[in-house]
Amino acid sequence: MTTAPAIAIDGPAASGKSTVAKRIAQELGFTFINTGAMYRAVTWYCLQQGIDPNDSNAVTAALPNIPLSFGRDGAMSCVLCEGRILGRELSETATNNNVSAIAAIPEVRELLVNRQRQYNETEAVVMEGRDIGTVVFPNSPYKYFVTASEEVRTARRAAEGINDSIAERDRKDSSRACAPLTQAADALLVDSSDMSIDEVVALIVADIHSKSN
Repeated sequence: MTTAPAIAIDGPAASGKSTVAKRIAQELGFTFINTGAMYRAVTWYCLQQGIDPNDSNAVTAALPNIPLSFGRDGAMSCVLCEGRILGRELSETATNNNVSAIAAIPEVRELLVNRQRQYNETEAVVMEGRDIGTVVFPNSPYKYFVTASEEVRTARRAAEGINDSIAERDRKDSSRACAPLTQAADALLVDSSDMSIDEVVALIVADIHSKSN
C-alpha cells in the first residue's frame, strides 16, 4: 500500500476547488488530479453515442466499451478518447447539464474511483472532487472542503460563460444516493466567498505542513 500523501479537496460547483487544488499541487510538487473531468468525459462520450445519461442501464452497459483512458499531461491528470486529450468538450453546455446524472450511477463511480486511487499508488496527489475525502481517500489526514456562497459561485460560473443552475447542481450532487456531496467530518471547512485564491492556498498549504511535521 502506498505511503504517498493524498490531499483531498472537495466542494460544490464553482467553489474554486479546482483552481486551489491545482495551485497547491504546484506548490508541493504533487500531481493534480481533476476527478470532475473523468465524470465529464463519460458524460460527453455517452452524449456523442446518443446514450441518455438518465438511462443508468444503458450507461452501465456502455462502460466496458468506452474508449477513454486516464493519464497525465505534465503534472496534471488528463482524459483521452482514443488517444486524443479531451479539452473543451468537457465544458460544453450539454456536458454540464448532464454530468450530475452520470455521476449518480454507482457503476460509473466504482469504475472511476478505482482509476482515481491508482494515481496515488505511485505518487503524491492533490485530488479534487465531491467525494474524495469521504469515499476515495477516507483515511487521508489531509481533507479540505472548499465552498462559497451560492451568489459568489453563480457569478464565477457566469464569468466562465457557463449559465447552468448552481442551486440545481447542488441539489443533484447532495441528494444522490451514491456518494453524495458532503463534507467529511474531519475535513477543514474553507469558505472562499471573501478570500482570494492566494489566501485559500496559503491556508491549506499551512495546514498540510502542520500535519506533516
